[in-house]
Amino acid sequence: MAALTVGSGPYVADAREVAAAAETDLRSGLSAAEAAARLARDGPNRLAEAAAVPAWRKLLGQLADPLVYLLLGAIVISFVAWIVEGHHGTPWDTLVIAIVVVVNAVLGFVQERRSENAVAALQRMSAATALVIRDGQPVRVTADDVVVGDLLSLTEGDAVVADARLVEGSLWAAEAALTGESAPVPKDPAAVEEGAALGDRTSMVFAGTGVTRGTARAVVVATGTSTETGRIADLLEATEQSKTPLQRQIATLSKTLGIAVLVIAAVVIAAVLATHEIATLSDVVAVLLLGVALAVAAVPQALPAVMTVVLALGVQRMAQSNAIVKELSSLEALGSASVICTDKTGTLTENRMALRSVATAAGEVEATGDLGANAAARAVVSLGSLAGDAIVVDRDGGPAFEGDPTETAFLAAEHRLGLEEERHRLTRVGAVPFSSERQRMTVVASHADGGGLIAVKGAPDVILPRCSSVLGADGEAGWDADAHRSIERGMEDLAERGMRTIAVAYRHVDETPDPSEELEKDLILAGVAGIVDPPRPQARQSVADAQSAGIKIVMITGDHPATARAIATDVGIADDDALVISGPQLARMPDEELYEEAPLTAVFARVAPEDKLRLVDAFQAHGEIVAMTGDGVNDAPALRAADIGVAMGRGGTEVAREAAAMILADDDFSTIVKAIREGRGILDNIGRFLRFLIAANLGEVLSVFLGVVAAGVLGFTAADGTVVAPLLATQILWINLLTDMGPALAVSAERYSSDLMERAPRRPRDPILTGRTWVFMAWTGIWMAAATLLTLDAFLPGGLIEGSSDLDTARTAAFTVLVLANLTVAFSARSETMSVLHDLASNAWLWGAVGLSVLMQIAVVHLPVLNTAFSTAPLSLGQWAFCVAATMTVPLASEALKGVLRARERRVG
Repeated sequence: MAALTVGSGPYVADAREVAAAAETDLRSGLSAAEAAARLARDGPNRLAEAAAVPAWRKLLGQLADPLVYLLLGAIVISFVAWIVEGHHGTPWDTLVIAIVVVVNAVLGFVQERRSENAVAALQRMSAATALVIRDGQPVRVTADDVVVGDLLSLTEGDAVVADARLVEGSLWAAEAALTGESAPVPKDPAAVEEGAALGDRTSMVFAGTGVTRGTARAVVVATGTSTETGRIADLLEATEQSKTPLQRQIATLSKTLGIAVLVIAAVVIAAVLATHEIATLSDVVAVLLLGVALAVAAVPQALPAVMTVVLALGVQRMAQSNAIVKELSSLEALGSASVICTDKTGTLTENRMALRSVATAAGEVEATGDLGANAAARAVVSLGSLAGDAIVVDRDGGPAFEGDPTETAFLAAEHRLGLEEERHRLTRVGAVPFSSERQRMTVVASHADGGGLIAVKGAPDVILPRCSSVLGADGEAGWDADAHRSIERGMEDLAERGMRTIAVAYRHVDETPDPSEELEKDLILAGVAGIVDPPRPQARQSVADAQSAGIKIVMITGDHPATARAIATDVGIADDDALVISGPQLARMPDEELYEEAPLTAVFARVAPEDKLRLVDAFQAHGEIVAMTGDGVNDAPALRAADIGVAMGRGGTEVAREAAAMILADDDFSTIVKAIREGRGILDNIGRFLRFLIAANLGEVLSVFLGVVAAGVLGFTAADGTVVAPLLATQILWINLLTDMGPALAVSAERYSSDLMERAPRRPRDPILTGRTWVFMAWTGIWMAAATLLTLDAFLPGGLIEGSSDLDTARTAAFTVLVLANLTVAFSARSETMSVLHDLASNAWLWGAVGLSVLMQIAVVHLPVLNTAFSTAPLSLGQWAFCVAATMTVPLASEALKGVLRARERRVG
């Protein structure tokens, strides 16, 4: 981070003086070695970051939770009780609870680090870049690597990554984010008076702004926190990012469950105190520990951390499929997308333009072969190539064409037809560049035989009104009705065949003038070129997939309505009779009428970028979740306004990429559909995780609560006749540790459902847990409690089922049944209606996690040291068989409920 000091300021000093002070060459820029040295000296070009939190503090931060405070209090209470009672033996309760606290903290710390690493990787993927001149060659570097003295090469659509002094050319910059100026500001190298306000420093461009028009070079004079944006950032305090509806739902759910369980825990403690004979401090501590363990185990405090990990890993998978999502919160909108407003060129099509036909006043001719004596067609190809910036490069032993796809189509056709010599007699002098507002480009050239030529290329409805003559079979002639009809018929034919139409016109002048818009009049129309951009092979299938998912596809293009309809029909967005609304119609349409027409329309043609914002508003007014694609500077407002702004990674501008929530690395429409599927799948898996964890926790809560309340009926009494709790605090915490570790995360990694893209889009305000989900969780929890308590009853003497085992063995059996039931719920919770047997082997992670948990439970039951710690007793093979049989009643009960729900769905359907 550095700033250049020169005179009264870089904006006042002469451009050459600024370059001298920066020790940079205005032609070759810095050397690579010098740039590296400055980067090492001044640091990266980025704003100040918050001080890194040490790992030990993050680890301790995992303890900052009310439920953990309860556990810490339980540790202190149990340890004090052990000391008061003479500290006989090992304080197993204290040790087990302490281990649980430590393990939970470590797991939370690891999850947080994984999430941070995933987000950091995504930020690197979407980092801004800049084109700088080093060693005389243009080099694209990341914004972080730009240094003071670098020579920036700026053009339309670029984001400005550092404060810089213009030294050549002129441009218009959007500075609303910095100065509040709503209109783009003209910039040029002329020095400005000392003391000029920031918005009046027209010789400067500033970090955080964007180029809307023109080209220029500028010397970097400040980076990082030394920029104007950096100074403002230093004055602001960090603000916490607002939570998404899903995050708020989960926070509310956790809070509600917490309150409910604390009430239940209090009732359990009161019930145990009322039914037990409390004789010692150890008895009091045991009761309190039971209540604390019940509260901690029942509240899914791992929800936010696990959800963040699931989202982060999902976003990384999407990046591997060319969809770079810049914010984790965007996944919620992706999973709910109901409308995709997409560009045509390069998104639905291959962005590989080829000039196929030319319509002239003398008739239409195919450009795939010799144009023969059709002078007008030859002029269209030659002058259309002149009025462009595409270049020819040698690649792999042959010519290759680089530049805008439309311009490369003209240049490639010129080379293919051998017309280079016709244009080479002309020397280009200057140009008025193409822009989305002008929809045309004008080039001024001098002729080898003397005089000059004005060549104009652009949209036919923009070019034709500027023509007064036409080039026909017999030379130049008046622009009469016959010629006009001939051109119109040719254009319609090209458009109906799905071609983009580009008109080419020219005018001879005696002297070569300076380029200006005033030259674009009294032109001679050479003809109209038909350029085809074939649909991507996978576009039609992707459109069909999106439509089957209840997503409306809307094409928004600057092309002719007939061309737009042809491509839309080809890829399945619309049919031959579909309504097409053009830009001029859209401009005349009041918002109320657009509100009515938008849902009925699938194709918008000749649309200006600023109209996209109105379309976003119209669809959102109907409650739609809108994804909008864009690549230009003027697309930025619509990209920001859309629920999911989608920028092009290859052909898009930096301004568009910064405004968007997602970047398509391959500019392919099918990638959007894949990203939506991924978003839906991630939300699905979060739902699975919630179903599993809450159902399992309900089973634990009900087991203890009902076991205490119905203890007299079930015969839960000790040898001295006092009522016993069905489970101990350490056993409840052990169950919580098992389920919150592997199985919970593995459930969230379930393979996506095959019908994922056959459902209607989820609305963001829809509850993540529906009424049907609560029925599933409550039913499952009740059966888990029933299986656990009846097992305890079957092992103990008395009660409903006569048994003969001692209390430790009976409680171990019940404890084991509850653990195994938890693990079966991990499989059942994959779907509320689909059989547990469906695709049972699909999730290897889940099988691995469940297998590990079973081994850990066997260890708790059979290892002597763990018997002592968890008050368990070894079980015989027959007792294990009984536990497994009791456990199986839980998935069977779940299957019965699913059968009822499926039958109900069939009746409703």
